[in-house]
Amino acid sequence: MTHFTLSDLENIIGERARSGDPSSWTAQLFAKGMDKAAQKLGEEAVETMIAAVKGDTQGIVSESADLLYHWLVVLNLGGVSLNEVLAELERRTGQSGVAEKASRSQPG
Repeated sequence: MTHFTLSDLENIIGERARSGDPSSWTAQLFAKGMDKAAQKLGEEAVETMIAAVKGDTQGIVSESADLLYHWLVVLNLGGVSLNEVLAELERRTGQSGVAEKASRSQPG
């Protein structure tokens, strides 16, 4: 079992984003801004879904890694920390998923 965490990745992303290193994909992605980062997040989500539908286990692993990376980039660009998302997930575990979804405001 690895000891690498999403928090570790979040920290690495933050460091590389601030580096300005032109050879860093992370620095390049941050320079391109939220639109490009969100586009990449969407692409990786679709690629993960395709791997899942195909039953491609290694593809699911690889694409999920890309998905999590790009998700953390989007969080960082949006000024949202991983801890904020985890706190929201923790809050939701206190009730059933059905009740939690019902408690959200309904479009009217």
